[in-house]
Order: sequence, then structure tokens, then C-alpha cells
Amino acid sequence: MATTSAAAGLLGRQLKQMQSDKDIPGISCGLADNNIFEWEVMLMINDDCKFYGGGFFRARLSFPPEYPLLPPKMKFETPIFHPNIYPSGEVCISILHPPEDDKYGYESAAERWSPVQSPETILISVISMLSSPNDESPANVDAAKMWREDPKGFRRKCQKLVRESLGDE
Repeated sequence: MATTSAAAGLLGRQLKQMQSDKDIPGISCGLADNNIFEWEVMLMINDDCKFYGGGFFRARLSFPPEYPLLPPKMKFETPIFHPNIYPSGEVCISILHPPEDDKYGYESAAERWSPVQSPETILISVISMLSSPNDESPANVDAAKMWREDPKGFRRKCQKLVRESLGDE
């Protein structure tokens, strides 16, 4: 129980910091269901991102009671098509993988979660990932294949999702 209350205290401080920090443009966070372990996140993607620029994407961060020793899970609630996001919306990015050696030898332990990460570093990494997909170990094989073989089609599909995220379709 002490771990859970320590995690809750840390998450409360991190949420307050992110809500008052004006240096992180395009990220808005709040509690989901009044639960400190469930955050609602809104990512407003700037126009520099050629795939998702101008989009508003809702996601959820779900923190385990062992946080910050173990990473949260992140899941997009707004539909998104990306090589590193499962069709279910769950994000697959190195820093959200538990801090252990990768049994497949793809990632080093240094690339994975560590307690120095924070919700802010996760969200900044996810925004960066949206601009630069890693198609070497895709979570969404169809998206990775389209990104490699039909970049214009990939971009059109992403821009359609951006319009839908704005309620334009």
C-alpha cells in the first residue's frame, strides 16, 4: 500500500507540473474518472508533422501501482494509423517497455523504461514517433507496409484521420 500512495503522490506532482508548464505546447492532461492512475491526454500535433499535423488525438495513460518502477501503458482513443501503434490504439515504443533485457535482442535495456522517465518524456517521445515511425518492428504491419511501399497513400490515410479528429468528416 505504501508503494501505491508513493506512486499516487508522484503522479499528482507530475500532473500538476504538466498542467502548469507552458513549455510543452500541444499537450493537455487531466484525470480520467477522477483516478490519479488514469490520465486523459490530448495531443495537438503541430503542422511540422507531415502525417498528423493539425490533428487532435485523445489518448489515455494508465499507470501501474508500481510506478515509477514500471511504465504506464498508453492507448490512443482517437483512431490513428501508424506503424508503432497497434490497431487497438495501444502505443508500442521502447520507453514504455519494462526495464529488462529484450528477449528478442531488438532493444537494449537502456532504450527501455527507467524511473527517470516521466509522463512528459513519454508524450514528447510519442509525438516524435508520430513524425518518424520505426518500421523495423511494427505493431501495425499494414501501416508499416504502407509507410514503406506507398508513402503518398499512407499520408492520405493519416490526413483523413486528422480531419476526422477535428470532426470535419
